[in-house]
Amino acid sequence: MKHHPEKLVLQESSILMASDGTVLRKIPLPESGYRKAARLEEMPKLLVDTFLAVEDRRFYHHQGLDYTGIARALFNNALRMEVSEGGSSITQQLARNLYLNRDKNMLRKLNEASIALALEKRLSKHDILELYLNQIYMGEGQYGVKAAAEHYFGIADLKELDIMQIAALAGIPKGPSIYNPGEQTELSAQRRALVLDIMHQQGLITGEEMTAALHEEYQRPAVVKEKKVGASYIDAALTEASQLLGKPKQELQSAGYTIVTGMNMKAQGVLEETFLKPELFPPSGKSQQVESAMAIVDHRSGEVVALTGGRNPSSGDLNRAIVDARQPGSAFKPIIDYGPALESGMFSPDSMLPDQKMTYGSYKPENLNGAYRGLVTMRMALQQSINAPAVWLLKQVGIAKASEFSAKLGIKLPKEDRNLSIALGGLHVGVSPLKMAQAYSVFANGGVFREAHMVRQIKDSKGNVIYEHQSNPHQVISPYTAEQMTSMLRSVVNDGTGKRARMNRPVAGKTGTTQLDLPGISRKGNRDLWFVGYTPEWTGAVWMGFDRTDKDHYMMAGSGMAAALFSEVMSKALEGR
Repeated sequence: MKHHPEKLVLQESSILMASDGTVLRKIPLPESGYRKAARLEEMPKLLVDTFLAVEDRRFYHHQGLDYTGIARALFNNALRMEVSEGGSSITQQLARNLYLNRDKNMLRKLNEASIALALEKRLSKHDILELYLNQIYMGEGQYGVKAAAEHYFGIADLKELDIMQIAALAGIPKGPSIYNPGEQTELSAQRRALVLDIMHQQGLITGEEMTAALHEEYQRPAVVKEKKVGASYIDAALTEASQLLGKPKQELQSAGYTIVTGMNMKAQGVLEETFLKPELFPPSGKSQQVESAMAIVDHRSGEVVALTGGRNPSSGDLNRAIVDARQPGSAFKPIIDYGPALESGMFSPDSMLPDQKMTYGSYKPENLNGAYRGLVTMRMALQQSINAPAVWLLKQVGIAKASEFSAKLGIKLPKEDRNLSIALGGLHVGVSPLKMAQAYSVFANGGVFREAHMVRQIKDSKGNVIYEHQSNPHQVISPYTAEQMTSMLRSVVNDGTGKRARMNRPVAGKTGTTQLDLPGISRKGNRDLWFVGYTPEWTGAVWMGFDRTDKDHYMMAGSGMAAALFSEVMSKALEGR
């Protein structure tokens, strides 16, 4: 035992909650069960006394081994010619549960006895009893009396338990699978009656109380199902919580934490339902379907209200919403070209920009349809997503200044991206939908940066708040730049490439496409489709594409499809606001 002190600290299930208090997930322990611990002082005296009466009446009179009980068990086992009675004290049961397996052999009994004696030397009776009542298996995957009270009776405060419920709980440890009240069998009813009789004999309850409890029928509480939504969101929130506390995920999941997230249940539900509709996505390829990811941020608080890393993700799947892996194409132009140009003070939405074929060293950007207009306003260049003016603008502002601007919006570019191809969203590594949503949220928020985050608060197993998100909003670009950018991005949706994002409220945003560019394939096809945009309330980013793009897996659809998906999700998620 002295080599395993960690066994005396019970693992406890952590819980994740949505912003409205809905329990999203109770994380199972490694033994595939659920435990919620309680201090002895939180337990009613009758519950503690009943467990002692049923399991170990001489608990306070022995040092770990109840020799009277052992002698009685040996006598009864000899009569029956089998090992059926254990005569185990509560300390022995705790020793067995913490350190040994379930075999009933003599060697195990000797080990159990020596560990029990050691436990009594090391811990007080109070601590042994508390550990026992929190550690004991109570059937149906529940560990400890608190988890069992919640599971079988829907009672979170143990002091609210009545006499029948206490008797039912105290009757379980003898045979968790047959005596738990959830079974609602003759056996569990008989066991409950036997415990009530013991309670009466020991003077814990009166005859009237016993009779009343015997006639009380067990009612199983309505099953409160965990909402099976947000697999990607929960994975991302756990990763974030792990970084915030500096603890590995494994420890986080079994330390009894309550992690409150910013998830909006309605938005998350709408997002996942919408992502199940195949008609909203380009057709599948030979051996893969087109994947998609979306992140929605409340730009007024920075909270991520909904997120999915795939079209039907499970826990542990690749989370495409948070992985910096995809080229943003023209959706990057507001971040790297037009935003920096407005911020420089040298340009306005009405500034005239050259729209003609230009060469910059070995870099020869081209307009998509090969058409050039000579001169266009900045607003028109963004609205129609024309390439030539965007590259020219980046050259005028300077890559260093533009990269500084991008970093202020949360996208820090590596050295490899210090070239003009970033003007059209050709990045060395790529960017995630969440980072794109966060960047655009600065435009939506009047130039104020709020860090996109999922975790609102973390409480430890005792209910103490150990982390609370502190919003640290700061003005990173001028309100003028944000306002002018919003005006230009609304033109994109109202009259430009983002028309399919329109909905029943103001929308500003930008499409993005990256072309196939595969040797030997002449057909025009696409690798990535994007739409990033915002309403007055929320900012969202949608990406679509194949995980592995090749000659059998590319899209003929354009970015209007991503814009339409954005509109479908956002309009339903914001309904009634």
